[in-house]
Amino acid sequence: MSLREYRTKRNFHATPEPKPKTRTAKDRKTSDLIYIIQRHQARRLHWDLRLEENGVLKSWAVPKEPPAEEGVRRLAVNVEDHALEYADFEGTIPDGEYGAGKVEIWDKGSYQPLEMSFSKKVFEIHGKKLNGTYCLIKLKVQDPKDKNWLFFKLKDKTK
Repeated sequence: MSLREYRTKRNFHATPEPKPKTRTAKDRKTSDLIYIIQRHQARRLHWDLRLEENGVLKSWAVPKEPPAEEGVRRLAVNVEDHALEYADFEGTIPDGEYGAGKVEIWDKGSYQPLEMSFSKKVFEIHGKKLNGTYCLIKLKVQDPKDKNWLFFKLKDKTK
């Protein structure tokens, strides 16, 4: 996975966002996969869902508050991969920079992948706010340029 787009969009001399380090997921000291949602007050308020996969944070912008209950579906727009270091980032991106605005951690924890493919990701979240089995489904599987996914909580099997 490449962080080229992440690096291209940012001026690391002007923004407090973390610069990616040269490392791999194997360099991390834990086997837990990172799950994080950051509340991002940019031009428009949205939440950034991030899941660690192959040494980067796969990322989706979610325009409305993430679903805590079954039956609530949210649009999730796939955006550029982010560096693993971004999982701890909170701060204000200055005006004039890509993504300008306040970023704060809304929820954080780990996740366990259950089914991961190009167009469908089913995973169990272990966060402070969100817990349970969630799903991301790509809306137009045949269109590689389409970045729209649905994000929702699956029915709890223990009920």
